[in-house]
Amino acid sequence: MANGAHDLPPWGTVWWYFRKWRADGTWERVEEALRSQVREREGRDATPSAAIIDSQSVKATEKGGLGAMTPTRRYLGANATS
Repeated sequence: MANGAHDLPPWGTVWWYFRKWRADGTWERVEEALRSQVREREGRDATPSAAIIDSQSVKATEKGGLGAMTPTRRYLGANATS
């Protein structure tokens, strides 16, 4: 069939496995394994020795993400630049 959707499992099955693997830590273990392999392939230690967090990331996380920091814009008509 031309439509590629038929080669995927039903969305309910995918969602069930995603929730199960997220809850039991499977996703975290896969991510850690892949990160270690990539770092070793690049000639670095498997585990990072330091992390850098910029202040904007911290502020966004404390306030609930980027949406909490973005002001709402109201358009009341044409502006002077258009």
